[in-house]
Amino acid sequence: CLNTEAVCFKGATLFSLTGRIETNIHVVLVRKKPTERPVTSDLLLMSFYLQIIRVQTPDGMRKIASTKRETAAAFLKKVATELGFSANGFSIYLNRNKTEEILSQNKTMSLLKIKHGDMLYLVPTGSSSSPGEVMDTIQEDEIDQYLTKQDGKIYRNKDPQLCHHGSLGKCVHCVPLEPFDEDYLNHLDPPVKHMSFHAYLRKLTGGADKGKFAALENISCKIKSGCEGHLPWPEGICTKCQPSALTLNRQKYRHVDNIMFENHTTADRFLDFWRKTGSQRMGYLYGRYTEHKDIPLGIRAEVAAIYEPPQNATQNSLELVEDPKAAAVDEIAAKLGLCKVGWIFTDLLSEDTRIGTVRFTRNHDSHYLSAEECITAGYFQNLHSNSCRLSRDGHFGSKFVTVVATGGPDNQVHFEGYQVSNQCMALVKDECLLPCKDAPELGFAKESCSEQYVPDVFYKDKDKFGNDVTFLARPLPVEYLIIDITTTFPKDPQYTFCSTQRFPIENRDILGETQDFKSLSTYLSQCTSTTFLDVVSDFHLLLFLVTNEVMPLGDSIGLLLDAVRTSNEDLAQTWKKSEQWATIEQLCSTVGGQPSSSQSYGAMGGPSAPASSSAMWSCLHCTFMNQPGTEHCEMCSLPRS
Repeated sequence: CLNTEAVCFKGATLFSLTGRIETNIHVVLVRKKPTERPVTSDLLLMSFYLQIIRVQTPDGMRKIASTKRETAAAFLKKVATELGFSANGFSIYLNRNKTEEILSQNKTMSLLKIKHGDMLYLVPTGSSSSPGEVMDTIQEDEIDQYLTKQDGKIYRNKDPQLCHHGSLGKCVHCVPLEPFDEDYLNHLDPPVKHMSFHAYLRKLTGGADKGKFAALENISCKIKSGCEGHLPWPEGICTKCQPSALTLNRQKYRHVDNIMFENHTTADRFLDFWRKTGSQRMGYLYGRYTEHKDIPLGIRAEVAAIYEPPQNATQNSLELVEDPKAAAVDEIAAKLGLCKVGWIFTDLLSEDTRIGTVRFTRNHDSHYLSAEECITAGYFQNLHSNSCRLSRDGHFGSKFVTVVATGGPDNQVHFEGYQVSNQCMALVKDECLLPCKDAPELGFAKESCSEQYVPDVFYKDKDKFGNDVTFLARPLPVEYLIIDITTTFPKDPQYTFCSTQRFPIENRDILGETQDFKSLSTYLSQCTSTTFLDVVSDFHLLLFLVTNEVMPLGDSIGLLLDAVRTSNEDLAQTWKKSEQWATIEQLCSTVGGQPSSSQSYGAMGGPSAPASSSAMWSCLHCTFMNQPGTEHCEMCSLPRS
């Protein structure tokens, strides 16, 4: 070309020194005078060797300039520099399914058959998933595994007026609907504002791509670590490590669609503390997650028991203190087939003690949940995250619920259920949300400081002209963070723990209700049940047997817990014959002031066998505990009587 007077390339594609692609341009190369040195076509030669390689990362696609003669090692080093990774902090593959990894070697890009415009896939080290990939190693809850296998479609009967086909045909008026159909949910009675979480997953994973590019991303308000292009905050920050601004939106789904207490007795016993002291009370809800059939692919949290941890309570405040028995309670609940499904607290003010009415304080004119309560709910939900296979982190959202016992419009005690959104969970987790002192219905997004960078938080509202206006969340109405959940009681009460008597509830010493062997002796003497299983089927009694300081049963109570969980009277009778229960009976007899030879409580529908043949006995002379069936003390050899 250089030997001609002029050469013109029309529509050529060339590369500038900065890596930009210039198309549809005219390149004219003119031969200089014979006395001058000919011009070399460096730009044209560069266009022959230079190529653009696309690299798909978890944060999006990036374009990397390369050449055909560049080695793989140099290319990987260039990727690490431009994307802010360490040298060994990532792997690059030729295929999306993470096969044919590009290793750091001296082979050129042309030998690796990597051409201009090819797509490579970058996976950070330690990350085992990519967008749309299912993590089979994550153990989801049983209810999630069950709902994943369900069809979930909403089947409709043939419409006699609109359907004009045979019994085996389908038309637009009777074809099954998807579980996320908004028109169907809005026409339910009452209307459903939030689709179920599994219906939302069906919406993401549906369509032609079957959710190939669907991924559940947990929101992060923290600066990404590992960015080496600048000094750490507050000296520097860049778009690679800076968290995105957050605009609060109404969450379209909820992880739990209904809360149901098994019976009124469980809730009434919890309210007794407020009735007797006037102070507020807090407790943890233990139960199980089941299918809620009123909503497509819905989940219901069934409450079987309430555990009240140590706390300092007044008429207007609650303060939780450290609970040394928390791990033991969770372990016992797990052996009973239960888990911690939520927390409950009271906000009650008496209006007329003569007729038992309470004030209606939580409404649209005040607030439903205060900012401080939203932060506490977000803290609990972060502690009890929901395992999810579609999330790169292995968890997404939470099924932990919040229940408030407060006054209703009829001035009676109502139970209201809530959750906070995933956006609120992220703000609470990264310590970006604060309550307002003077206005409980308002929160406040923190401002950035030298110790912490906080992204901007916005919310949308309508002005006086009806236009959507974006506001900075300083302050923030907490209604943008709340998801309401229906709380119900069944028509036919259910009982996981079927004891008719009431064993004292833990941590109620202020009422004079203590858990000790004297109260256990009183409880057993008052039991009139004909089966031993009914006597011990009390959540608070089982907690006392395991956590008491005199004789904690620990692992030896496993058989009894299995009996209560499966309602198996034979297993309960087997455990009743153990030495542990015999010791418990003897301690109750000693503390309760009853002679060991007297007839015991009627746990089997009548007087039990004499203590000399069924339980250990304490010597009246030296207090040594002797084995059953002996008439003389093994220590002092004196007679039992």
